[in-house]
Amino acid sequence: MLVTYYDCYQVLSKVYQKGSFIKQAISSTQIEPLGKARVIKICYGVLDKDVTLDYIISSLCSKPPKTTVKILIKIGLYSIKYLETPPHLVTDNLVSLCKKLGKTGVSGFLNAILRRFCREGIDLPSGNKVKDLSVRFSCPEFIVKKLVLGYGLETAIKILSYDEDKTFIRFNDNQNGEEYLKSNAVEYQKTPFSDTFEVKKFTLNEDFYSGVYTFQSVGSRAICSVVTGGEKLLDCCSAPGGKAVKLSEIFDSVTACDIHEHRVELIKSYAKRMGKSNVTAILRDATESCEDFLNSFDTVLCDAPCSGTGVIKDNPDIKLNRTETAVSALSELQLKILSNVSSYVKNGGELIYSTCSVLTEENDGVIEKFLSKNDNFKVVETKNALNHLKTEFGLQFLPHISQGAGFYLCKLKKL
Repeated sequence: MLVTYYDCYQVLSKVYQKGSFIKQAISSTQIEPLGKARVIKICYGVLDKDVTLDYIISSLCSKPPKTTVKILIKIGLYSIKYLETPPHLVTDNLVSLCKKLGKTGVSGFLNAILRRFCREGIDLPSGNKVKDLSVRFSCPEFIVKKLVLGYGLETAIKILSYDEDKTFIRFNDNQNGEEYLKSNAVEYQKTPFSDTFEVKKFTLNEDFYSGVYTFQSVGSRAICSVVTGGEKLLDCCSAPGGKAVKLSEIFDSVTACDIHEHRVELIKSYAKRMGKSNVTAILRDATESCEDFLNSFDTVLCDAPCSGTGVIKDNPDIKLNRTETAVSALSELQLKILSNVSSYVKNGGELIYSTCSVLTEENDGVIEKFLSKNDNFKVVETKNALNHLKTEFGLQFLPHISQGAGFYLCKLKKL
């Protein structure tokens, strides 16, 4: 257990002290193989419960502890409260780790805080005020406030309380997915899309690398399902390429763009693995006009950079990195990208706008501003097999009603 906690500390130090993303921190840390699954579980869990853990620490400590010991306390509190690990094992191992890290002077403080928590416990707020909901569901206050304003208290609580880990796989177009899962004794649940399944205890195997299946969220698949198809598609913010690869099945050619070279390589690798030779991945900034693209595409997909508030469960470091100011800046960027790439749509063509956000200002708010300045586009009435809320302009998928998906889409037509 001492080695596991050391590896957790190494990963979380990169997140809390160096600003690394959790996936980046894990991939750059040498983790003991036998304990890797538990290290990942603890690290993701600590970040997921960060707001709640901060509240507990503030209730236990008269003044904020330094970051090093605070990370150790969070590892301990999460292990005791959420994993139900025997308190004496957690405390003894973390105190030993604290000393090995050269922090002998604060090891007594760490010991006292963890023992006090085990002895007294801390009651979490149960009220419906924004601050109480923030602590109760471990979510930044500004996000809670936006959810309550956007959806009302009851729905906001359902969004905040959603706490399920789901894995989805999509089978290539020449595969019988259900037959494959049955023959491999995989526990699965159907989605509204015949090629996509929710799976449990699924182990990646060689069939992934040979293009039999891929991992794609049901929300991403739902966005693909509203695209009509045609000759040419532009996916202007494409990486890692899941939508572009899926949509290559209904277009003669797909141009998939990203602003970062390493992400362009991800798209190329994805398309090659799935055997899609009609996907061309290129380096392109979606905010800058490209004369060669003007009025050239039957469909332009704009899956814009967003807050990621619809996929927080998969990316808990969002809770550390997102601020209200950052979300406002993102909505401005989204409008800028959408306005630019709209010029690439042929007359009569489709413009699909999507995000993995549940915040109105990134979704309907962006579409409203776009339409106010682009009267040559109109909203297309859209249906979707995945359960959703209908908004003024588009469809909002929410985790508690959409099999865990927190996505938005709006379909526009160029007149």
